[in-house]
Formats: sequence, structure tokens, C-alpha cells
Amino acid sequence: MTDSKYFTTTKKGEIFELKAELNSDKKEKKKEAVKKVIASMTVGKDVSALFPDVVNCMQTDNLELKKLVYLYLMNYAKSQPDMAIMAVNTFVKDCEDPNPLIRALAVRTMGCIRVDKITEYLCEPLRKCLKDEDPYVRKTAAVCVAKLHDINAQLVEDQGFLDTLKDLISDSNPMVVANAVAALSEIAESHPSSNLLDLNPQSINKLLTALNECTEWGQIFILDCLANYMPKDDREAQSICERVTPRLSHANSAVVLSAVKVLMKFMEMLSKDLDYYATLLKKLAPPLVTLLSAEPELQYVALRNINLIVQKRPEILKHEMKVFFVKYNDPIYVKLEKLDIMIRLASQANIAQVLAELKEYATEVDVDFVRKAVRAIGRCAIKVEQSAERCVSTLLDLIQTKVNYVVQEAIVVIKDIFRKYPNKYESVIATLCENLDSLDEPEARAAMIWIVGEYAERIDNADELLESFLEGFHDESTQVQLQLLTAIVKLFLKKPTETQELVQQVLSLATQDSDNPDLRDRGYIYWRLLSTDPVAAKEVVLAEKPLISEETDLIEPTLLDELICYIGTLASVYHKPPNAFVEGGRGVVHKSLPPRTASSESTESPETAPAGAPAGDQPDVIPAQGDLLGDLLNLDLGPPVSGPPLAASSVQMGAVDLLGGGLDSLMGDEPEGIGDSNFGAPSASVAAAPAPARLGAPISSGLSDLFDLTSGVGTLSGSYVAPKAVWLPAMKAKGLEISGTFTRQVGSISMDLQLTNKALQVMTDFAIQFNRNSFGLAPAAPLQVHAPLSPNQTVEISLPLNTVGSVMKMEPLNNLQVAVKNNIDVFYFSTLYPLHVLFVEDGKMDRQMFLATWKDIANENEAQFQIRDCPLNTEAASNKLQSSNIFTVAKRNVEGQDMLYQSLKLTNGIWVLAELRIQPGNPSFTDLELSLKCRAPEVSQHVHQAYETILKN
Repeated sequence: MTDSKYFTTTKKGEIFELKAELNSDKKEKKKEAVKKVIASMTVGKDVSALFPDVVNCMQTDNLELKKLVYLYLMNYAKSQPDMAIMAVNTFVKDCEDPNPLIRALAVRTMGCIRVDKITEYLCEPLRKCLKDEDPYVRKTAAVCVAKLHDINAQLVEDQGFLDTLKDLISDSNPMVVANAVAALSEIAESHPSSNLLDLNPQSINKLLTALNECTEWGQIFILDCLANYMPKDDREAQSICERVTPRLSHANSAVVLSAVKVLMKFMEMLSKDLDYYATLLKKLAPPLVTLLSAEPELQYVALRNINLIVQKRPEILKHEMKVFFVKYNDPIYVKLEKLDIMIRLASQANIAQVLAELKEYATEVDVDFVRKAVRAIGRCAIKVEQSAERCVSTLLDLIQTKVNYVVQEAIVVIKDIFRKYPNKYESVIATLCENLDSLDEPEARAAMIWIVGEYAERIDNADELLESFLEGFHDESTQVQLQLLTAIVKLFLKKPTETQELVQQVLSLATQDSDNPDLRDRGYIYWRLLSTDPVAAKEVVLAEKPLISEETDLIEPTLLDELICYIGTLASVYHKPPNAFVEGGRGVVHKSLPPRTASSESTESPETAPAGAPAGDQPDVIPAQGDLLGDLLNLDLGPPVSGPPLAASSVQMGAVDLLGGGLDSLMGDEPEGIGDSNFGAPSASVAAAPAPARLGAPISSGLSDLFDLTSGVGTLSGSYVAPKAVWLPAMKAKGLEISGTFTRQVGSISMDLQLTNKALQVMTDFAIQFNRNSFGLAPAAPLQVHAPLSPNQTVEISLPLNTVGSVMKMEPLNNLQVAVKNNIDVFYFSTLYPLHVLFVEDGKMDRQMFLATWKDIANENEAQFQIRDCPLNTEAASNKLQSSNIFTVAKRNVEGQDMLYQSLKLTNGIWVLAELRIQPGNPSFTDLELSLKCRAPEVSQHVHQAYETILKN
């Protein structure tokens, strides 16, 4: 019978029965009982009450039983440190057992029990095990030193364990050597300045000898250690490379990548004229190719590493183009990565093959992949001059397919080809102009406008084409508006007589009717240039443009050198140095390649930043806009950042899983919008500042705001209402702009929305839905827009809300994810609601209850905050807070300061108690001190924000 029977018990009084069985005289019964205890522990039951009984079972010769007891000890020693000391004697005894397996088991368990009281008792047994005659015990003891160092570094140094570890590098057994290297590397990582792994040619020789006989993990530790060594000259580097090369044929991909890292690093020191250098290049290709026959996830990691290797040494894989051709069943992330490498390897020799392949990809069904393939054709044209003509004719063939997104991508890349090869392919402009009406993406529209403006003298009806774009000027994205402004000014300078009216119209739109500062500034510069010195305007606007460079998305050289040192780690997958994504106290050491020998060609200028320079100082390298995977890794999946910054004393979220739950999708399937840039839309924050009045807006709109009750300025009663903020900008919602705020009036919560149609078509069929959130906020009625929303029309709606929806804890707590649907599409955004809209009207506690509750809530649940520059005295503050349902229970004066004791209650029944300390009678701005106590401390931070918002507005 299998061990599954131990997991199926349903008996009551289990602990009592197990206790009896553990103390039984029969060995078999004891073993069964311990198995049951381990089974209960595994499924999460608390069996710590049996600690003394289980520890008594340690005195046994049965290895299986001993293993089970040790497993139990590791789990519960931390919660029962005093009891755990009982086991020390047995450990000491087991470390001298004749059976090496038991000695190793004892030392391994000792290392896993992270209890300070016990560590000093472990030193003697550990010292014996480090010098044990059996290699299995020695290798286990080596790892134990690293664990002990993590618990108490000073103790390890005082006891001389580090010197013993260094001696183990010279051990006769390869596994002991590997574990000693692993332990020293681990310790050195947490203490970068300690120089523990002081490697010299003799120790390197021992490591290389051990390399051939280690397990695969041992090999990885040794290779990673070798990668940190700096050979004294090129002969030593070559000798190490020769002995590491056989690892390239290992079956484990991690060993292969670690070997590649060592070779890539030491190749820097080899002269390119050496025969061995050429041999090494040939040897590096097959293992990298072999990695691409693994499963897709491994392929992706391999491809991200190959991408770095190809940027550093493209000659390694220059003959292996075919392995990067996309297979029909490759996942999209593998396809996009392969495409990137194909372009990097494209050369005159293989361009015909690559172009045929890319043309095939452009007819696929996967839209993202097709877009990237079309871009790739353009990049090939720019990279390999001889192929430019073939690339352009391929792009024209694709434009003839009339597939909307293919046409748009093609136009974007043709613009770059015109920049690279001026006066060569302008004959295709007529074909491009035929597709003008189908362009709906900002980048494609901007590219087309640039082409029309740049070559206006060759296009007879250029003015008509640009005028057609001008009709919806305010609905266009900023990119298109800027491009249109420049293109019309170019057109005016080339054909001044015919386009005077057009240029005046666009300058007026850009300077007087626009609230975008970039657009206004550019408009004024052009206006002044044209009105003061047309000749200078011509020299500035129609100046000769520099040719664009071959590849704009290469990683900056110093960063690339650093990433080569991290091949086979997460840094090589993210293409970011570890300090960009690793947090915490462990010092991340900057690594760099060894200096190149005089004979190896330098690809790095002396001015480039050193490898240790912070990321911010490095020159920016523009990523390709189609690099979706790159974008994915940079995506900030957090909630919208708005509102006051969190106070330093705020309590850690997640201390109590207050509102539980796992992430559900908003509407059936997970929509693309969640976690995507739509959710980064500006959101209403609890302290959102009112937007500045629009330039050029009629003055009367300021007056209407003054008397607009929803803005919170004129509210007679009820809680403070923040001004409306834009939650969903029109450019992210196909012309629909949504602004809003939250209000609480006489016990009911509502979301006051302002919907504006900035598109060219009528909008109807509105609906709204909320994702599960921390307080169960949900619409209490459908979103009712009574008449169709015409272009440029705005409608205001008050949507009643209730708090009976599904609950799921959000991060931050007051994050609300919303989906709005209309006849055009479904749009997603997220916003932060101010917590005070959830303060209920019956939140006043009586004094006795307040006193009892304050004492009852643990002191660690108290959070202290400061509210700076508050303009109110005690009476005014108390009244203002009461209008937002924060009630003053009692007031007293202590040492000349007024103390307000207040209570409030949230819609889900959570009480928050507050003590507010105010300097009395001080009319000028004063600092307040706020103490909050609550059984759910994660709420305190947001209650503090509510106080700050209410008192300062």
C-alpha cells in the first residue's frame, strides 16, 4: 500500500492518539505515527504540540525514521526554540555515528535549523564533519557553513570555518570541491568586499580537474567561479578555454550556457589572428544551435542569450541563419525573438534567403508577428544597402494586399528607407498616397504626413492631402499634430503662394486652440521664424537631414559587456543588469569583461562609461517600437500612481489578508487592457489637484465650475468631494474621454462621471462594470446615457454605487479597475477612490466603548502620521471631519495641546480609532500629529490620506 493512506484520516482527537502511538514500544508503530505527523504537517495542520514526543523518537538506528524526525525538526524548531535545544545532544551524537549517511544527515539538519540559541552548539560537530574521512559528509558540511554564515556571520569567521572551506577547494573529491566553491561564492556574494575566492593559477588548475568529474550542479558552480577569474595573460586564458570547451557538449543547458559565458569572457584576451580563436568560434556555434531544439521556454531563454552573443560576436552564428527561421508551431514570444536575431545576422550573403522568409511571415495570421516581420524587412533594407531595392519592392507587394495593419507598418518603414537613401525610391510615393484613407494608427499617419511634407514638390495635390488631415486636427494624437504642423510649414516654404491660408490655419490651431505645450511652442517658433526671416526658416525647416544609422536597437556597449558576464542568469533574459531588478541589502557587484589585448579590435571608444557606471549615466539606445517582448518586460504592472506618497511609518500591506481572494477577470476572459498601458491612465487620487484652466477656454467656464456642486466647492453638506480628474484619455479610448470623481451624500455613494466624445462618430450603448475590489464597490444601477453622444458633446452622469459586490484585496487597497463599453469597443482603466466615501454615518462610538477598544487593539497595530501645514484650528478641524463622518468622541487639553479622540467606521464594518493632536488657537498653518489604531492595520495608511485630503481642502 502507498503512503497516501496517511493523508486520508478524518478521525477526531488525532493529536491525542498520535501522542500515544509516538510513545509506543513497537518500532513499527512509532514509524507509522511519525509518518502520520509528517503527513498532517504537509497538509498544513499544526502538530507542534507533539514536539517533545517526536524528538524522543530521534534515538533510533532506523535511518528512515531519523530522516522523518529531522524533517519535523526543521519545520518546527523556529516556533519552539527552547524545545529544539533538547535535540542538540542527539545531533552531536549523530555527528559521530559510524554511518556516514547519518553523520551527513545530522549536519545538514543542523544547518537548516535557523535558531540562534542552537548555532553555538553546532560549531564543534560542524568542525569535525568538515574534516570527516567520508567525502559525502564533507560536501554536506561545506554547504552547512554557508547556511550558518547567513544566520551568524561573525560566529563563522571567529571559528575559522572560512579558512577550512578554502582548504576544501584542494580536496581530492570533486563534489567536495564543487560544494566548497558554491558555499564560498554564496558568502562572497553577500560580502562583496571580503575577497574570499582568492583564486590563483594553482587553485584554478584544481577546479578544472574537478570539473570533469562533478555532477551538473557542481560543474555550474565551478564554471561560474571560473568566470570571475582574471587570467594573467592570453596563454593562461587559452589554456582555461581549452579545458572548458568539452563542457559545451553537456546535456544540461545550464552547464552549456555557463561554459559559453566563460569562453565569451576569456576570448576577449585572445588575439583574433590566432588559429585557436577561429577554432573556438566554430566550436561555439553547434551547442547554441542545439539549445534551440529544447522546449519553447528553454528556447526563449537560449534566444535571449544568443541575442547578446550575436551583438557581441556575430561571426559565431553567421552561417547558422536557417535555425532561426520560424516554425509554424513556435509560440509568439519565440517567433519575435527569432525574428530579432535573423535581422542581426542578415548580411549580403544571406539577404535573399531572409527576405523570402520575411515575405512569407508577412502573410501569417498573428497580427503582432506580421507587424514585426514587415518592420524587419525595412530594417534589412537599412542594414544591407545592396538589398534595399528588393526590400522596397517586397514592401510594395505587401501594400498591394490592402491588409490594413500591413499597409500601415509598411508606410512606417518606408519613411525610414527614404531617410537612409534619399532621392532613390521616391517613385513609390504615388502608391503610398493611394492608401491614405485606410491609415488609422498615429505612427502610420505621422509617417505618411512626413512623406507628403518632405516630398511636397513632387506631389501635385500635397496641399489637399495635408488639408484632409487638418480637418480633425484636435482628435489626432500629439505625434500626428506635431508632424502635421511641420509638414504644412515645409509645404508653405516650397509652395508659398498656394498654401498661405493653410499655414495660417495650422499655426492658429497649434498656438491658440491647443493646450499641448510642445505643440504650442513649436507653433510659435515657426510663426516667428516665418514672420521675421523666411530665409532662416527655410534653412532650419528644410535643412539637410542626417542619414539614420543601421541598427538603432543595439544594447549600449558597456552594458552589453556587463550582460555577457551574466550569461545564463536572469539578467541575460531581461537584458538588464541585476541592480535594475534585484532589491535588498545584498550588494550587486558590477562585472566587466577583461581588457582586450592589443591585437584584438576595439569596438569601444575610450569615452564610454565604465562598466560600473549607473544605468542612468549610460547613453540611451532607442529600442525598436515593435519590440513587444522588450516592452513586456518593462511593463509596470502596478496600479496608477497618484495621490500623496505613502508615509514612512505606514504599516506593511499584506500583514493580514484582510480581504482575501484571487484575481478574477473583469468580464469572463482576461481582457488585454488589464495590466496594459490602459491601466496606467491618470486616475482620480484622494488628493488630486484641480486641473489648470485650459488656455483659450472661455472665462465663463471658471464661473460655472465655481457653482458646480459636484466639484465639492459649493457643497453645503456631506463629505469632501475631490475635483474631477481625467481617468481615461480620449487617445486611449478611440475618442471617448472619461473624467470623474466619487461623492458621498446622505449615506449613498456615487461615481460622478463626465463623458466626452472626441471622435468623429456617434457613441451609443454605454455600459459599465467593476472588477472585484477591496470593499465590494459595484454599480447599483446601469450606466444610463439617455441620448446618443454626438461628436464633441459632453454628458454628466451620476452613477449610484453600493458595497455588496464581490470582494478581493487590491494593491493598493483603494484601487478600482473599471470596464466601460460602448458601440465602438470595450475600454479599461483603473482609478483610486478616496477612502472617506466609505466612512458610514453611524461611526460614532461612545466613550467607554472607545476606551475599551483602544486598549484592546494591540500596540503594533498603531500607526503614527504627521499632517503638515494644516490651516484649521481645533473647532474647525473637528467640524470639517464630522461632515465626512469622522466623529469626535472626546476632547481634552494636555500640556497646552488639544487632543481629539475620534472614531470612524467603514462600509465593511471595520472600525478605526484616532487621536489627533492640535496646537490650539493658532490661526497660521500648523502641523498635526495623528495616531490611528485598527484591527486591520493596512487600512491606516489610506485613512491618513483621507484626513490629509479633508483637512487641507
